[in-house]
Amino acid sequence: MNEESVSGGAGAWPNAEAPERDAASEAARVAPANAAPILVGPGLIRPLQLQEHGRRNRFSLPVSPKIMKKPLLIPLFCIAAACARPQEGAGPVRLGIVGLVHDHVRSFIPELAGRRDVQLVGIVETNRELVAQIAERFHLGADLFFPSIEALRARTGVQAVATFTSTFDHRRVVETCAPLGIDVMMEKPMAVSLDDARAMAEASGRGGIQVIVNYETTWYPSTQSAYALVHGQHAIGELRKIVVRDGHPGPAPWCTPFFMAWLTDPVLNGGGVLMDFGCYGADLVTWLMEGRRPTSVFAVTQHFQPDVYAKVDDEATIVLTYPRAQAILQASWNWPYNRKDMDIYGQSGALRLPDRNSLFLRKGEAPEAPAAAPALPAPYGDSISYYVAVVRRQIQPSGLSSLGVNLTVCEILDAARESARTGRRIDLGGDSAR
Repeated sequence: MNEESVSGGAGAWPNAEAPERDAASEAARVAPANAAPILVGPGLIRPLQLQEHGRRNRFSLPVSPKIMKKPLLIPLFCIAAACARPQEGAGPVRLGIVGLVHDHVRSFIPELAGRRDVQLVGIVETNRELVAQIAERFHLGADLFFPSIEALRARTGVQAVATFTSTFDHRRVVETCAPLGIDVMMEKPMAVSLDDARAMAEASGRGGIQVIVNYETTWYPSTQSAYALVHGQHAIGELRKIVVRDGHPGPAPWCTPFFMAWLTDPVLNGGGVLMDFGCYGADLVTWLMEGRRPTSVFAVTQHFQPDVYAKVDDEATIVLTYPRAQAILQASWNWPYNRKDMDIYGQSGALRLPDRNSLFLRKGEAPEAPAAAPALPAPYGDSISYYVAVVRRQIQPSGLSSLGVNLTVCEILDAARESARTGRRIDLGGDSAR
């Protein structure tokens, strides 16, 4: 797939034709066709085929060193405009989906089943083969699909969209939705470059819309409990080192051709695993460091499977330095198993987060002991509930999903790509917490 094939008219994303999937492999990806109701269209109830949730995953553009020196500033008009819209009523949020080329949409659609706070009013996608596949798989009517965001808005009055395009197209989605007053949630990472991320922040401010970035780890009880221990209870003292490990054995065995076509494209995804899984660590560390930008970024990328991922990296290590702390981000498509885990070290103790629900605390030389990681209260336990509250203006985006944190994430990823390309450390200068 080339860049031109994705950059058609505003709000439309034509895709290259994908080869037909093997019937047996496709069948293996779909769970038994249990039916559950989903609120769609103009209040109609249709059956929705449920499927197993597959592994969740998702990547080098040359970047001018000058970009690395610029501090990240969010204009005040962005903040003021984003807060300007009055709170919406208690009816279901009119939600649209933009793009179907990101395989996460295949687990997102079933998550809408049985909810009464969201009404799926339409899906924007121009690839007819993909539209037919999704319509059949989830028992969706042809009237639910639209060729553009503008057409979706004209017919449905959509309030918010969930974006499942390539990362490259995130900017196009935001710049199309902003003047229409449509809020946007996208899959991580926010953008393929810091320039795109800044343009998205400016567009959202002008349009008075909210933009949030969805990371799986945001909704982990262990993640939120660790933050409370670090910053609320000061349980381990001042932070000194954070090690974040993310990835799996690689996307090739299980991703659809539609997903792989852009996931392994250095333009459409911005790179390989450095973007795909490096963004998780950059997001978590920036949040734990209370929004501080690192002093420097150094990265190494490698190609352990060049026959599979010919154009992008499949192994990446990123080192972030701060005046009194250091972070190591280990992103890989070569782990022998799926992982999203983290170790946090302070002056007087440490936290270990092996998975979404487990958390362990060690104080000094004392043995490690389990720490509480209770289920998160509404609306903070899942992306849909959180997004509904944002759209209704019941909460203001903050933390891991916010524009402020994700602008810094994009700055880190830009610097990491440049460091890997040149073999040099990239100095950012750092700053104090926002």
